[in-house]
Formats: sequence, structure tokens, C-alpha cells
Amino acid sequence: MNSNTTAQTDKKLTGQTKGYLILVLLVIGSWAIFKIVTPGNFGSPANMLSYFQASLLAAVGAMGFYFVMVMGMFDFSIGANIMLSAIVGCVCASRFGLGYFGLIVGSILCGATVGLLNGFFYVKLRIPSMIVTTGLALIYESVANFFAGGSSQVLPTELRAFGQMPMNIILAAAAFVAAYFLLNYTKIGTYTYAIGSNEFVAKNMGINVNKYKVLAFILSGAFLGTMAVLTISYSSSMLAVTGMASMSRNFVPTMGCFFGMAFKKYGMPLQSIIFGEFVINIIFFGFIALGAPTAIQDVITGLALLIIITLTTRVDKGEIVK
Repeated sequence: MNSNTTAQTDKKLTGQTKGYLILVLLVIGSWAIFKIVTPGNFGSPANMLSYFQASLLAAVGAMGFYFVMVMGMFDFSIGANIMLSAIVGCVCASRFGLGYFGLIVGSILCGATVGLLNGFFYVKLRIPSMIVTTGLALIYESVANFFAGGSSQVLPTELRAFGQMPMNIILAAAAFVAAYFLLNYTKIGTYTYAIGSNEFVAKNMGINVNKYKVLAFILSGAFLGTMAVLTISYSSSMLAVTGMASMSRNFVPTMGCFFGMAFKKYGMPLQSIIFGEFVINIIFFGFIALGAPTAIQDVITGLALLIIITLTTRVDKGEIVK
């Protein structure tokens, strides 16, 4: 190995070490603040474990959404996808008697199908992804309401293994391995970053940009379907809502994905998504421990996100911020 290669490797390792250090400090700092303010009912080892398990739900969806966001696209149908996929999985598992097979396969296939529709209409209509997915979200909500029959879908007790340890950890770990492999060892990951870096150059390189944009939405949908399995297993039920009420589910996975984008420069986007979702949950449960009103929680959590992303993202002089 020559000296240039050694220097590049050392620099990469140093960058990742710095990234991990920042993330660990964010976890410790957010925990310490709330532990000092409300020591009695926050931050015990058992509580921290429950916070981490809750963060896994959104982390799985955020890892899928990263494929879309890193290309410069957005998806406002995340919540509707999670809701529809959870209901379809629950119906397949209980009403059709397919058990865990129906829950997992039904949810993931539904999520991937929603992703396929998002990608197809995006590349065919040639209008911003935010507009396309917002319109489609209304349709997905209606479809979910139809499948649910206007009532909450409850997952049977014997099918809730993915709502607790160790099965939730195993499923989340499998999702992480799949996302890491796709990003780092396949053409999908290479072309994803190429398109996100410069779509015009990617086209000139012969990359079928539209194909990989659709594929990014499909992958995102499949991971959101996996998140739906964890979500309905954790909460035990899913209620179909309409009028864009499902958008409230967009927030947490999107925030985790912002962490991934901010720490991409350290070569650890997926790891930072997991840490980021953990930080978000620590802050969320910290405000619950304080008894703060929901409106105040949202305001301060949003400000905390802006501060964290600002401190971890450095824009070089002359760089265009999109």
C-alpha cells in the first residue's frame, strides 16, 4: 500500500471517528440535560432501553427514505405508506389467517408498491416529488380506510413478537444490513450517490436516472413497510385517518434522515440515522418527563434539530445550498 492510499485511509478513519464522537456526545448531552432537570422519572437504564427500542421504528423507515433524499427528492406520503402497509399486513395476518408471513410480506410488498407508484408518477408527470407524493398520500389514506373498514385494525396478541425484544432488534438489524449492503456494495448505491451528486453528469455517464429514481422510491417503500411491521407490533393497532392526518407520521423518520444527510461527509449516514433517532427520542421523552405541552415539545424539538444540523453541517465557500 503506497503512502497516498495510507493517508486517505487514515483520513477516512479519522473522519468516521469524529462523526461517532459527535453522535455519542449528542446522546450523552441530551440525556444529561433532562436527567439534571428531571432526575426522578427520566433516563434510567430501563428507560434508555425503551427509548432506544422506540427509536428503531423510525430508524428503519429513515434508512429507506435516505435513498430518496440523497437523490434530492422528497416524499410526503411516508405516513400514509406506513399506515396503509400496517393495515394491509394486519389484514393479511389476521383476517386471511396468514400469521407472521402475511404480516411481514403483506406490509413490505404494500410499502414497495406504494414506492413504485410514487416513483412512476414522479418520473412520468415530471413535476416536483413533494407535489406528487402529497396528492398520492390522499389516495393512500382513502385506500387504507377502505381496507380498515372505517375501524381500527388490531394485531392479535400472538402476532406481536416484533414489538418487543429481541425480535424488534433482529428485524431492525436485518434492515440495517440490507441498507448498508445496497449503499456500499451494489450499483444501486453507487448510482444513488452519483445521481445525488450531479444528475446531469450521471446521465452523461450512461446511468438510467429515471430507473434508479423509481428504484429509490421502491426501496424506500419497502423499508417503510418494514417500519410498519414494527409500528403495529409495538402499538398493537393502526387507525386509518384521512385529510392528510397521516403526515404527522412523516416527522420523525424525516428528522432521522436529516442526520444521515448531515453525517454523510463522515462516511456513516446509516449509523448516524440510528444515533439521530435515538437523540430525537431522548428529547421527546425528556419533554414528556417534564410534563411540557405538546406544542412546546414540537417547537423546542424543531429548534434542537436546526441547531444540531447547523453545527454538524459545514457549507464550503461557493457551494450551492439546495
